[in-house]
Amino acid sequence: MHSASPAPATTTRRTFLKQASLAGAAAAVGFPAVARTANLNSRVQVAIIGTEAQGYSDLNNISKHAKVSFVGFCDVDTSRMARADAIAPGTPHFQDFRVMLEQLGDKIDAVSIAIPDHQHAFAAIAAMQRGKHVYCQKPLAQTVWEARQMRLWAEKKGVVTQMGNHIHSNIEYRLATRLIRDGAIGKVKEVYSWVSVTGNERTRLLEPTEPGPVPATLDWDLWIGGAPMRPYSPTIYHPFAWRDWQDFGGGAIGDFACHILDPVFTCLGIRSPLSVGADNSGINRQIWPTSETVRYVFPGTEFTAGPKINVTWSDGGLRPDRKLAQLPADLDLPRSGSLFIGEKGNMVLPHVGGPRLYPVDNFKEFAYPKDIKGLNHYHRWIDAILDGTKTSDGFDYAGWLSEAAQLGNIATRVVRRPVDSHGRLTIESVEAQMFDWDAEKLQIPNHAAANALLTRPYRPGWEVPAAPTA
Repeated sequence: MHSASPAPATTTRRTFLKQASLAGAAAAVGFPAVARTANLNSRVQVAIIGTEAQGYSDLNNISKHAKVSFVGFCDVDTSRMARADAIAPGTPHFQDFRVMLEQLGDKIDAVSIAIPDHQHAFAAIAAMQRGKHVYCQKPLAQTVWEARQMRLWAEKKGVVTQMGNHIHSNIEYRLATRLIRDGAIGKVKEVYSWVSVTGNERTRLLEPTEPGPVPATLDWDLWIGGAPMRPYSPTIYHPFAWRDWQDFGGGAIGDFACHILDPVFTCLGIRSPLSVGADNSGINRQIWPTSETVRYVFPGTEFTAGPKINVTWSDGGLRPDRKLAQLPADLDLPRSGSLFIGEKGNMVLPHVGGPRLYPVDNFKEFAYPKDIKGLNHYHRWIDAILDGTKTSDGFDYAGWLSEAAQLGNIATRVVRRPVDSHGRLTIESVEAQMFDWDAEKLQIPNHAAANALLTRPYRPGWEVPAAPTA
């Protein structure tokens, strides 16, 4: 294993940022399209950004590949390194990923990122600018614009990328894709996807609580990154409830759409919606709604029954009528998953569960394929780095999926009226608020307020750089 020393204690933040900005500029314009570090024929040298929670899970799974070495662990909270150290003792520690990238330089081949959503794009692009391969947790980014830049930077630098929606490689989702593409239920007429969690079930707060002292192990300024500064509070934000806050996460759809809509995208071969609309249970300027319905209209593909297809997302306990699936009387729809309505029948795909075809009488003699196998999502990324190949969940695919998820969040933020008098979220109310999406121009042409939410302002020094156009 290669080793390196952490940034010297005498390196000031101001000195580092000046040096890093020069190095980053050189990386952005001076490296060839495919930048390679030293010894990819032997071991892949991985640096970790975010060492606990999902970061630890990713690290642990990556560590099981025989040709991986860890060269740096980074977390803004230095108290969260113990489990990482148990896997790779002696790996240098860093608190600022910018310092780690600068100090370790070519000792890093690849970076795994599992930090709050609002920091994904900044960290991933900083790594890709330096020619590093990137594994980044879902959703790729917090805004549509950021997701687009991540895809374009990956293409520009020729690096191997992968989004951290590991169920993409599971046998259940791969089997579902096979069934749809083989025509098991005929052409697909519409899709419903849902997740049981609510957008703010972890906090149930309408406004930030009283500030408190920042733990000595946590660099709060680094945690905030490009988001608007706010005081630390000891009961929210770090380490987990940040997902519910609009400044940091994406609520239920940001957390789960890149899982649950993933097989919808892969099954149908869809990419960018034509229009999007939403309704919700109420939203304020701080947190995401408790429940919402988002309706997408996508262009049809060879796997759909018409020139357009509706995909409806819901969360917070909302889900489609079980009668649509034509289930047996003693069955109900899963708490989370997708329902594909086809010309010859329906497919129910639970979140992390095997697909099932209905009505039962239509499929009594149906034989499910036996040749589908699950893949190791993490190892596929490492293998692709070693082999010089691509993953099926690289940013060239995941960027579009992430854009769609964040378009849903834009739609729910611009809802212009409440739900009906009974508090119900209906497709009719969603249809009344649809906006158009021009993916090529990266614009919402018929809704100025929604168009303004495609990106966000950044604190000085934390701006996400646009990908070069030439």
